Amino acid sequence: MVTTLRRHGTLVGLDHIGIGVSDMTASLEFYAELGFTDVAFDYTGPLPGLSAVTGYDDTEARVVFLRTGNPTVLGRASIKLVQITNRTQPPAPEGQAWGEPGICEVCVHVHGQEAFYRHLVSRGHTGLMEPNESDLPPYETHCGLSYVADPDGAKIELIEWSTLEAGWPVEPGPQGVNHVAFGVADIERTRDFYRRLGFTGQLFESDGYFEPMHPWFHPRTPPRQRMMLLTSPFGGALEPVQHFPPSPDMRGEWGHLGTFEFAVGARCIDTAIRHLAAGDIALVGDPVTIDLGDGATWRYAYFQDPDDLYVCVTEVRA
Repeated sequence: MVTTLRRHGTLVGLDHIGIGVSDMTASLEFYAELGFTDVAFDYTGPLPGLSAVTGYDDTEARVVFLRTGNPTVLGRASIKLVQITNRTQPPAPEGQAWGEPGICEVCVHVHGQEAFYRHLVSRGHTGLMEPNESDLPPYETHCGLSYVADPDGAKIELIEWSTLEAGWPVEPGPQGVNHVAFGVADIERTRDFYRRLGFTGQLFESDGYFEPMHPWFHPRTPPRQRMMLLTSPFGGALEPVQHFPPSPDMRGEWGHLGTFEFAVGARCIDTAIRHLAAGDIALVGDPVTIDLGDGATWRYAYFQDPDDLYVCVTEVRA
C-alpha cells in the first residue's frame, strides 16, 4: 500500500464532485436523502487561487463538504456543494445531455437502487430515467441503474454493481459516490493520463448507443458513446466518455449550477503536487490552504487534464 501511494504521489482516487447550487438549504435536504449526512465542513468566505480557473479576480462562496454516512468500497467518495455569494451563479450549460466535454453526473452506489429510485420519485423528486439493467463487457459485470435530478436539475445516477456487492453484508439504501462521468475528445489519451494519477484499474469498456439516454439529446441526434470505468484502489472511480461524432463543449463556467468539477484526493497534497510536477503536469494557480478552525484545514490546487478540464487535487483534514 505504501509503495503504491508513493508511486502515485499519495493520490487516492476520486475524492469528491463539485456541484453548483442555487439554494443551499434545499440542496442539503436533497443530498441528505441520498445519504450525505456527514458535514465535514461548512465554510463561507473567499476562495483564493481560482482566478485562472474562473476568469474572475475574486470568488466568494458558501462551500459545504458532505461525506456519506454509510461509506462502502463501492461508494466512498464525497460531494462539495458550492453557492457563489459575490456574483450571480452561472447557469448550467444550455443543451447539456450526457457525455459532452464537461462533467456529466454524480453517480451514487445504492444497494437496492430500483426501490430507492421509486422512493425518491414518490417523495416528489424528478425521475430522469427508469431503472434498467445490463451486463457490461469485458467481465459481464451486472449493474442496475436509474437517474433522478437534484433541485437544480443535475443528473444523479443511482447504480448498483450487483456482481461486485454480492455476499457483502450491506444494508439497503445509498452509500457514497461511486464515480464521476465526464466527456473527453480522445478516450485513449485520457486513460493514459489518469493511469499516471493512480487510476490503474478498469472495470468495463463499452462502445455503442444507450437508448434510455436518447430523450436527453432531443432535438440532436444521439451520438455513439465509447466509455470506460477507470478505478483506483483507494477512492472513487472515473468514467470518461467520448462521443462519435463529437458533441458541443459543455464545460461551462466554474461553479455553474449542476456538476462542474471533480477532485482527486491526496493524503499529502505537497507530495501529490511534486508527483504532478515530475509528470510535467503544471498547476493552474498556487496551492491554497483554508483554516477551518479547531485544527481543521482544507487544501486544494488545480491542474488541467488533456481536455483542458480543470481538475482539483485536495487534502481535507476535518
